[in-house]
Amino acid sequence: MTIRNHRAILLVPHTYRAGNIAAAGRAAELLTAAGIQVRLLDQSNMGPVEEEPSLRSLERVPEGPEAAADCELVLVLGGDGTFLRAANYAHAQDVPVLGINLGHVGFLAEWEQESLEEAIGRVIRTTYRIEDRMTIDVVLLDSGDNVLGTGWALNEASIENVNRTKVMDATLEVDFRPVSSFGCDGVLVSTPTGSTAYAFAAGGPVMWPEVEALLVVANNAHALFTKPLVVSPRSTVAIESESNTGEANVVLDGFRSLAMPPGSRVEIVRGRRPVRWVRLDEHPFTDRLVHKFKLPVSGWRGPAAK
Repeated sequence: MTIRNHRAILLVPHTYRAGNIAAAGRAAELLTAAGIQVRLLDQSNMGPVEEEPSLRSLERVPEGPEAAADCELVLVLGGDGTFLRAANYAHAQDVPVLGINLGHVGFLAEWEQESLEEAIGRVIRTTYRIEDRMTIDVVLLDSGDNVLGTGWALNEASIENVNRTKVMDATLEVDFRPVSSFGCDGVLVSTPTGSTAYAFAAGGPVMWPEVEALLVVANNAHALFTKPLVVSPRSTVAIESESNTGEANVVLDGFRSLAMPPGSRVEIVRGRRPVRWVRLDEHPFTDRLVHKFKLPVSGWRGPAAK
């Protein structure tokens, strides 16, 4: 791992709870004491930050693709929503992102709040590893194949019907061949990382992060063949809306959006750039799944001792 002579970290806290601000302040204290520059993302709700001495004196950087420029990593203190927004800045600069959960489930976070000081200690000592998480790239085209917009996502691209009093008429395509046409509320195309999020709530399977595949889940479809599909990471998944159907939105990771007019088409492929994910331990994904979803495992004996 390359260590810069001048170390800097972008701190992205969720700012709407007093406990979050206190945790962010403690993280800043530890990092600053170790000689690491801490830059604070300048967000919309910065009032509580002014009440925390260790935060209000930090350099603030504006939101945008340059927010994490020249940073060693992006440190996120909050839930999954905060993590996804912060991953946007890390992805833009191709730097790692580390999440400490201060929210509810916090599936994307590496550790919980009670382990904050140990996590910061590992960052200071650079005793962490980095794994790549697959992303998706998205292109929106009109009926004449003119590009209307582009984007990317770590979790999913959600094609969502705007007028919920009517169904969206869509055709699903894989590798430039039609699979099925149906009316629906929308269609989700997810990464393995996103399989535990919106796609899971819509009836999709959980995919282990090591699996390289695209997951396609129709949302409330009016059709017989609408089971989730797991397709090759080399495939191109496309959703076309009928010219006489209503408007839709392509929502990326729940907070970036492209307007999808009737008769347009969205194409989704494996992302050219992954998200670099900081790992602090060697626990398998199975343990995370059981812990985060509070799955019942009573009665498990495990393999016989050898």
